[in-house]
Amino acid sequence: METKTYHRGNFHKHTFCVFRQVGLFEIAGLTLGYKSKSGSSYYFTNDGVYRLSNHWGRAANCKWRLESNGDTAERTKLGYAAWTWFCRDNDQEKLYFIEWVGGSVQFAHKDQASYNGQFLRTASDTMKRIRQIRNLLENDGWTAYYRQDNPEALKENVVHQMIATDQSLSQIKSAIKNSNRK
Repeated sequence: METKTYHRGNFHKHTFCVFRQVGLFEIAGLTLGYKSKSGSSYYFTNDGVYRLSNHWGRAANCKWRLESNGDTAERTKLGYAAWTWFCRDNDQEKLYFIEWVGGSVQFAHKDQASYNGQFLRTASDTMKRIRQIRNLLENDGWTAYYRQDNPEALKENVVHQMIATDQSLSQIKSAIKNSNRK
């Protein structure tokens, strides 16, 4: 499939993008290009767009995530995305995979450089699976029902299978229980 070229006239229509958080000094001297009804401000350059906003995730018909630089002092954050970082989005195609980075899971798109053959899902299936994984990671009670010495290793095993397969959580847990009986 042909790769679409994104620019200031179409980046906001059914796209996925991971913006990189940057300092406010980066928009010094730039002219405000657009202000949305929800209060987000956009500053355009030839290479990309800066978005100043207090809300990230779903933005209208887009999925835009902010990769934080660790600054949590302000609720409103400035993010930058090059035009080449935008990827097409729709609810029908299997465009998404799950990345596990630093003990947490997140949405990722098959057109990103980090994609290397991971299991793909639709956007809604990916979100459902991420919610299940986050619940598993946050709760330890379920690990007591398994013969294991290391609950964290058990969690990691289940999470890896949930990321890499289409098996249900109950199928994965059942297979682990059965393998422990042998």
